[in-house]
Amino acid sequence: MNSITIFCGSSYGSSDNFRVQAVELGKQLAKQNIKLVYGGAKVGLMGSVADGALNENGVVIGVLPEFLMKKEVAHEELTELILVDTMLERKTKMNDLCDGVIALPGGFGTLDELFEMLTWGQLGLHKKPIGILNVDGFYDHLINLLDNMVDKELLKKANRDLLLVSDNIEDLLTKMKHYKAPKVTKWISKEHT
Repeated sequence: MNSITIFCGSSYGSSDNFRVQAVELGKQLAKQNIKLVYGGAKVGLMGSVADGALNENGVVIGVLPEFLMKKEVAHEELTELILVDTMLERKTKMNDLCDGVIALPGGFGTLDELFEMLTWGQLGLHKKPIGILNVDGFYDHLINLLDNMVDKELLKKANRDLLLVSDNIEDLLTKMKHYKAPKVTKWISKEHT
């Protein structure tokens, strides 16, 4: 993997460990010569992951909609800042620039980006590994929901397994490097469950 897109909050959240792990993830990507692609902001966990990579002389590419640039949240020290018009263009560009995706703690925007990538993977539009760094169990309830979708036969187990999960950065990166996309179609029928 040459580049990983990170989705995460533009706030810090309630746990200082969210920030600590964001910084550490940025550092680990830089140390492994993996480009960081992210939302381009200097605020919250977004700024922390970028700072972590930049502090280790990593390559950091930000993708930011123009309307957020006008709110003065752009990180000024990035290797490259790409401006786009819309949030959809942002997701598309971030997908184009990466070989895999990791979600850190975040809110609606993070979930939107994560589920868009999962949906595209499920539909076979890409074969990239998608991971969650489950800091302090932040995503435990979401993981339980996904397992419930499988139990209720609304999501195939193979598609549930598109999402790699770990609470350890090195373990998650290892899982992503060894990821093989499933050869399963999206549709669920009684014959296929």
